[in-house]
Amino acid sequence: MSLAVVYSRANVGIYAPQVTVETHLSNALPQFNIVGLPETAVKESKDRVRSALLQSAFKFPKKRITVNLAPADLPKEGGRFDLPIAISILLASNQLRCPEISQYELAGELALGGALRHIRGVLPFALATQKEKRELIIPSSNIEEAAWVSPLAIYPFDDLLSVCAHLSKRTVCPPALVSTAHLTNKYPDCFSDVCGQQYAKRALEIAAAGGHSLLMVGPPGTGKTMLASRLNAILPPITLSEALEVAAIYSISKQGFQKECFWKRPFRRPHHTASAISLVGGGRHPMPGEISLAHHGVLFLDELPEFSRHVLEVLREPLESGKVHISRAAGQAEYPANCQLIAAMNPCPCGYLSSTQHTCSCSSEQIARYRNKISGPLLDRIDMHIEVPSLSLQHLSTFEAKQEESSQVIQERVNAARLRQIARGKNINANLSTHEINKFCKLEKATQDKLSMALEKLKISARAYHRILKVARTIADLSDKEQIETSHITQAIQYRKCDREY
Repeated sequence: MSLAVVYSRANVGIYAPQVTVETHLSNALPQFNIVGLPETAVKESKDRVRSALLQSAFKFPKKRITVNLAPADLPKEGGRFDLPIAISILLASNQLRCPEISQYELAGELALGGALRHIRGVLPFALATQKEKRELIIPSSNIEEAAWVSPLAIYPFDDLLSVCAHLSKRTVCPPALVSTAHLTNKYPDCFSDVCGQQYAKRALEIAAAGGHSLLMVGPPGTGKTMLASRLNAILPPITLSEALEVAAIYSISKQGFQKECFWKRPFRRPHHTASAISLVGGGRHPMPGEISLAHHGVLFLDELPEFSRHVLEVLREPLESGKVHISRAAGQAEYPANCQLIAAMNPCPCGYLSSTQHTCSCSSEQIARYRNKISGPLLDRIDMHIEVPSLSLQHLSTFEAKQEESSQVIQERVNAARLRQIARGKNINANLSTHEINKFCKLEKATQDKLSMALEKLKISARAYHRILKVARTIADLSDKEQIETSHITQAIQYRKCDREY
């Protein structure tokens, strides 16, 4: 045949749209053209494919070769199209015969010697291949990533010759089987390691149960970072569908797929010098940022006022919607960003405004300037604001970890509360819509009157009012109560302390 068709896929966000690789050979002056909106790395595949074919003992056709990557309006990038282009040339020149080529999807970058190299974004590729009920041919180095998609027949190969031997049925290769039984979802850090801070631990338990965002304010060394780093240990175990979503994001990012973290919720802790693009994503070719890398996990912003105000402002919309929409000249992408925000800050520049052990040296102007780095709209979107006080030396010297609750005990209560939420409204409390709040957060008259009095005194917004109701709903779920009681509302208001009081 002089025309061959092979299937592959591109990368657009966390999706992998199908790309049809069409190769046509014609009798004309030798020329090799690739059309279909290829970027530089795809155009350079001409040289890699030519060398790989020659080094693998194939003939490179001395004809006019036209490779079309359809659809033509979809940008193609990376070296993943090397293998399907090489196979389509061999099919079109009758050096390879494979009547069943339409049942396969291929991806892989070719070395000049014909070896197959690792490519990025295989997990979304494999998920899309599974939906089409085709079989997947990829480099051997990508097998541990693609193996999480089941059921799917995956054939990993080390070089071009092995792929051709399989397609021509000269060598029968069974689908690869990779064991994942040795992976664990256990976290080494435990809440029992934290000395005291029962108020903060209770707040973190509520935040974990309802998926609420949390701001911790306190002097240096009070355990804010230590508490945040242990939140994952009390969150409900990640489900397979959630783990696949997270792994797909890491697969297309520069972080790469991490097999040992598959069953663990992500915990991202960007430095305060991070740019807006590194947090929400972007670039010439849109890539996921920290808020997407923390999807179904925790985004911890330590030293919150030290972040640029512009950087913090770009978080407002993704935190509300749970998605990031990025538009660039090279294309558009949408990434999920359903993460739990945990932030920590000092009460003043020196950090000792509320400390009982040190004297604050900051002026009122310095304190005001420091706090004004965080806008009111951003603070309004954080469900819970708590203070983490200093610990006495006597408390520290008499501390014993065995006297504190372990992460496992707290996680059991969190799991039970989450199950109640899912059974009631198929959603966690932090994500309740206005309609769902009115339905599931109804208050008795006495409780409503107390809430109204508190809200009038605190002068909070309508958004904050709804967040108080959602936190109260979570507290009631932890207490296994169907109705929100006055004590639940009172506790929720205490966790909504205004930043001007710190």
